[in-house]
Amino acid sequence: MKLIKVPVIVTICLFLCIQVFTIRNVTVAAPSAMPLEALQEEGVYIEINKRSNTLIVYVNGRAHYYFSVATGRRKELTPVGEFHIVTKIVKPYYVRKQIAGGHPKNPLGSRWLGISVPGTGGYTYGIHGTNRPYSIGSYASSGCVRMHNRDIEWLYRHIPLGTKVIIKEK
Repeated sequence: MKLIKVPVIVTICLFLCIQVFTIRNVTVAAPSAMPLEALQEEGVYIEINKRSNTLIVYVNGRAHYYFSVATGRRKELTPVGEFHIVTKIVKPYYVRKQIAGGHPKNPLGSRWLGISVPGTGGYTYGIHGTNRPYSIGSYASSGCVRMHNRDIEWLYRHIPLGTKVIIKEK
């Protein structure tokens, strides 16, 4: 068996590309990424950038997981500030149009992570799935943060109640 020597710089560039290369809607996590169990520990928070429509999961101050999202159609619809995850719902019921959770016409998708916007109890603004996956990456919601269902299901499994959520303009 013949071993091929790869220059160190090529190896480093390849590693860094894997760290930050985004495939359409979710960044590929490199093998060196933090183990998922670490997400349950202190130092985990979510940052949502409305300008780039991205959601980043930070672990101990370092960005580890990246997702594309959709935010409010107008700048003022998605609240800005520091909040916390206060509700978690599987197959959320869409109250406004009385659509059962799990129904294909339900715009909330498969999961809901409600955020603590004052006066809402975690049931008005949230991070949720969608039945309109083509909207991800755009400004399309009524104020919530939309994700692909597979992405919100991952977040739902790994992000506990009480997790800090920072929503920024830029």
